[in-house]
Amino acid sequence: MEEKHIDSADLADAVVALVSRPNYQPVKPRVIAKKLGLPKERISEVRKVVKRLAKKGVLAYGAKHLVTLPGPVGSSPKAVLPKPSNVLTGTFRKAAAGFGFVRPKDPDVAKKIGEDIHVSETKTLDASNGDLVAVRLKKSGRAGDRIRGEIVEILERDKNQFVGVYFERSGMGFVQVDGKVFARPTFVGDAGAKNARSGDKVVIEMVHFPSHTRDGEAVIVEVLGARGTPGVDTMSIIREFNLPDEFSEDVLESARAQAERFEESIGEDRHDFTRETVVTIDPFDARDFDDAISLTKLENGHWRLGVHIADVSHFVPLGSPLDREARDRATSVYLPDRVIPMIPEVISNNLASLQPHRVRYTKTALIEFTPAGAPVATEVYCGAIKSAHRFNYEEIDEYLANPEPWRAKLAPKVFDLVGRMHELAMILRRRRLDAGSIELTLPEVKIDLDDDGKVSGAHLTKNTESHQIIEEFMLAANEAVATLLSDKELYFLRRVHSNPDPLKLKNLAQFMRELGIECESLESRFEIKRIVEQAVGRPEEHAVHYAVLRSMKKAVYSPEEEGHYALNSRNYCHFTSPIRRYPDLTIHRMVEAIVRGKTPPNDFEQLALLGEHCSEREQRAAAAERELIKVKLLTYLSSRVGQQMDAVITGVERFGLFATGRELPADGLIHISSLQDDNYQFDSDTHSLVGRRAGNSFRLGDLIRVEIAHVDTDRRSLDFRIVDANPAGAARRANGKSPRKATGERTAKGQRNKSSGSANKPKRSTKSAKTSPTKGKKGRGHK
Repeated sequence: MEEKHIDSADLADAVVALVSRPNYQPVKPRVIAKKLGLPKERISEVRKVVKRLAKKGVLAYGAKHLVTLPGPVGSSPKAVLPKPSNVLTGTFRKAAAGFGFVRPKDPDVAKKIGEDIHVSETKTLDASNGDLVAVRLKKSGRAGDRIRGEIVEILERDKNQFVGVYFERSGMGFVQVDGKVFARPTFVGDAGAKNARSGDKVVIEMVHFPSHTRDGEAVIVEVLGARGTPGVDTMSIIREFNLPDEFSEDVLESARAQAERFEESIGEDRHDFTRETVVTIDPFDARDFDDAISLTKLENGHWRLGVHIADVSHFVPLGSPLDREARDRATSVYLPDRVIPMIPEVISNNLASLQPHRVRYTKTALIEFTPAGAPVATEVYCGAIKSAHRFNYEEIDEYLANPEPWRAKLAPKVFDLVGRMHELAMILRRRRLDAGSIELTLPEVKIDLDDDGKVSGAHLTKNTESHQIIEEFMLAANEAVATLLSDKELYFLRRVHSNPDPLKLKNLAQFMRELGIECESLESRFEIKRIVEQAVGRPEEHAVHYAVLRSMKKAVYSPEEEGHYALNSRNYCHFTSPIRRYPDLTIHRMVEAIVRGKTPPNDFEQLALLGEHCSEREQRAAAAERELIKVKLLTYLSSRVGQQMDAVITGVERFGLFATGRELPADGLIHISSLQDDNYQFDSDTHSLVGRRAGNSFRLGDLIRVEIAHVDTDRRSLDFRIVDANPAGAARRANGKSPRKATGERTAKGQRNKSSGSANKPKRSTKSAKTSPTKGKKGRGHK
């Protein structure tokens, strides 16, 4: 069939027209693409369109995932097609000042509109941040005006419970909700409700949400304890984000039953790997060991890598109370001073954990590589191993720096294995990066906590070769298993990282040129890699890294065949951490079915829904971790107003700059009103505030020296004041700007600036909290 050109904007209409034909027979999306005369490269685009139309009720999935019209066969599609309307559905984001923005839920509509819909304070009804709302668009006064609207209905509340500080006024009780969700205190009735005392952190259930005409009203449902008491900040975040807490009794009983049944025996249905030399490498304080490695050289010169992953699926039967809870949680949550596990610790830290010198069950991927690191074959097994040695990352780094002292400490087979692991890992890493995998390598800052969970300092972590060994093997296993499932034409939960939006890449290229970095079209991943590598060690390194990150889309879970852009991988999934990620558990169950000679379930629609759920839970966990780190940092900095630190600009808005400390990962606002040495205007194309005087500008990634100006722990706000716009004393950019004082000190014009008023797993005595949930132990293969 001759290929046809159908614009993306017209694709939905073309699909509906095809499915609505009288002689249409239900087929799969890839057949629809073929009937439309589209090239194979657009099959995934057709799948997305069909999925969206099915959600709207325009199309439906029938038996074996065949696409059809909803309702009886032959019914007219006119009854289900959405009517043109100026009322849209979207998510409301409320600003502290009361106004807000609605982002349309339909991605096609969002793309067509091109911006979020502005809703003034008087047109928000009583919508709260995160609510799903119906918004009516208002006619624009003139061309170029911002799109405005008014909320006409609250369709679904994001949440009804909130956390805040209780206080009393005139014999009545009030709660000031944490953060900037509600500007005014919420009335909670008589003083002393639930025996709350002034200054206590409490959880409230909203009775009436506040609006611009009425204050809110709520009831106290839980008293967490006095503000500042150890542990109360963590419980506040757990309640604020509705994180799971303790396991229910039926889940714990199910876990105990698994423990009673487990014996360290190897049945005929498992491949015995206990004679293989296998080791684990984890953080020194890890308690759950979910991956182990074996590696041999074959007679033909090839490598055979064994990636042995804890067989959680053996202990978590599908449909059991354990499975129900794990599916709902979808991920373990790594808070700075606490881990909320996805499955009970009797399984995660014992039965399934690949502890040394004990028989443990695995799902194993054996991957054969050529000497150059090209994968040529993959086999999967239900296996059993006995780990010969448990390493931590620091020990492996010591071994790599000087192997000889380790020869006497290790069994010869273990000593040799570590050397082979390093050799193959570096081969795989070079091959991956040469093939176009994009990697940003700025060091990570972790906060240190004392025994009371309070910040005591911070330190930089580096992606050392010991981490890279495990990372390369986990990436290889994830890709190998995904390729195996794809080759069998199965739907499965992929880790999808879509290609960047071309407009964002165009803006990124313009920004690079503004930095003095010449570049061609950044639609080439190799050009992106080149500019990232070119920036290493230069003053604009932070600017390049932050700008590239902002141009990328978020990775999500989905059965869509979209590939993983950052890794330049066509097929990729998460297979290596079923102890802490539910998507990995679904992959393990599919692997088991294949090993047993059965056909795994192949329901695209159910997988799509599960992928959305797991992605949302992952994002919730990351947001909770970030917020608790922020709270702990604000508590630490509240007694350090006036202290100075180096910072990097991480965000630029019309109202000012956001900056993050380099020694301490604290995020603060530099309000534009505090930049009094010039009149600054926002330039969205270059992510900068530009002054009228030559050389006066602040851009994404700029290094600056700031002073802590104001801290409000309850409102979650931190204000910085710039004291030096060039702490390094070097020219800031290729445009030859000279160092200058920005605020706090008198300039040549005699002006003075003013401030605005705006996981890791616990260690024994000192704890560390990751500022990013995508690296280290809990981020293996997480890309």
